[in-house]
Formats: sequence, structure tokens, C-alpha cells
Amino acid sequence: MAYGRTWFRFGPSARFGGAVRNLIIANVAIFIVEFVAGPRFINFFGLVPRAVLQNFAFWQPVTYMFLHGSIWHILFNMYALWMFGTEIERTWGSREFLKYYFVTGIGAGILTVFSSPSSPIPTIGASGAIFGLLLAYGLLFPERYVLLNFFFPIKAKYLVLIFGLFELIVSFRYTSDGIAHFAHLGGMLVGLVYLKLDWRLGSFKSQVSRSVTRSRPRLLPRKRKDEDSAALEREVDRILSKISKLGMESLTEEEREILERASRLYGSGGQFRSH
Repeated sequence: MAYGRTWFRFGPSARFGGAVRNLIIANVAIFIVEFVAGPRFINFFGLVPRAVLQNFAFWQPVTYMFLHGSIWHILFNMYALWMFGTEIERTWGSREFLKYYFVTGIGAGILTVFSSPSSPIPTIGASGAIFGLLLAYGLLFPERYVLLNFFFPIKAKYLVLIFGLFELIVSFRYTSDGIAHFAHLGGMLVGLVYLKLDWRLGSFKSQVSRSVTRSRPRLLPRKRKDEDSAALEREVDRILSKISKLGMESLTEEEREILERASRLYGSGGQFRSH
């Protein structure tokens, strides 16, 4: 079943990008270590707001993104990373993709810390970054169809809207369900700010480039005018030197015209370099 060119294609056609593949490998590897190491590993590397602010555990807004609470947690996040991230990395390139992934993930973590600064409960998971990717996907491919719950086709722009509104509501109504809804919402908010600022900067650069390009044709006549003025000045110097040696009667008609032209230029405020 297909919905035209905007249908999202699953399977081998959506190959892993280098960054997406490496992120999935890192998350799975750390999940195995986390399973072996136990709760102390989570308490040290998970995002504990009180520890970040009071004990200066500044690594936690980064490391929490690679921890997951269950096999279903990591499966869902890695599936979403593959589904949305592969296309975004192909469009942006690996470097820009990784920068956006970590900006949204870390940004979501920082917002979580300041939304509950005294909380001793660790937050774990890549969901903040995943929701940032969901937002970017909806903005890049708004008409692309995505399978909601694996069965229901929905356009990406509507999927972003539904998830955003859902997380906004539950982040205020269900604060003790064990899910970091504010981190999800924070990833989308940070992603939106990042993309909007980036687009504005790009627009500013384009405007400056266009302005410089438009100004170049006007610079050429001015440059040519300066060159003509310098040539006229040299010719006048030569003619004056000739007059001082041989007198006015030695001038040709062409030389007299040059002097008249120079006189008009002087009279209209034209400038020559002094010697």
C-alpha cells in the first residue's frame, strides 16, 4: 500500500547513516553495561537534578541520553532514531545531525534539571533527543506519511502536532507516572528554538551575500572612474610641463581639449591627487 511519493519507505531503502548507526551501537552497548552494573550505574550516569546542581555532576545531562529503563524503552527509542534520524542525517549530513541530536538531548536534560531542581530521581533515556528529531522530521518532511502505531498512516506534520500537544498536557497532569514528559517536551522546544535561530542566521547570511553581490556592479564604474581620473591627471601634468617648456602655441587641438575638460572637472569639484 502506498500514498504516492510522500510515503515513508521502511526497510533496506532507508539504510543506516554513519551517525545513526554509531548512536544505536553506543546505546545498545551501554544498555548491556547498565544491565550488568546495576542501579549504582544509573544513579551515577543518569540525570539526577539535585546531583547536578548540588554535587556538580555536569556530565549527567550528556550521559543520561545513553541509559534506558527497559528493553522496550531502548527498542522504541532506537526504532524512532532509525526511522526519523536516517532521513535527517541523509539530508543534513552526519556532522549537523549529531550537533542537533546532542543539542536537543542536552537541552532537554537542562530543562528537566531546572524544572525540578531538588528531585533525587534519575531521568534516563534518549527520548528528549528523539522528540527533537521528530520535530525536525515534521518540519523537513511535513507531507511525508508515517505509520502511527505501525498501522495508521498520518502526515508527519500532524504527528508532531499530536505528540507535542500530548506531552504538553501530560507533563502537567501526570507528574508521577515514571515518564519524563517534560524531557520529551523539552527536546521539542529546544529543537524548535535551535532550528528557528539557525534558519534566521542562514537568512541573514543570504541577505548579506545578496547585498554584496548587488553592490559589486556599482563598484566597477567607480573604479573605472578613478582610473580615468588618474589617467587624465597624468595627461594634464604632461601638457603643463610642455607649456612650461614650449609655450601655449605648441599645444595641439587634442591637448587643448584635454585642458578644457580638466578645467570643467576642477570647476565641478573634481578631485585630483596633489603632488
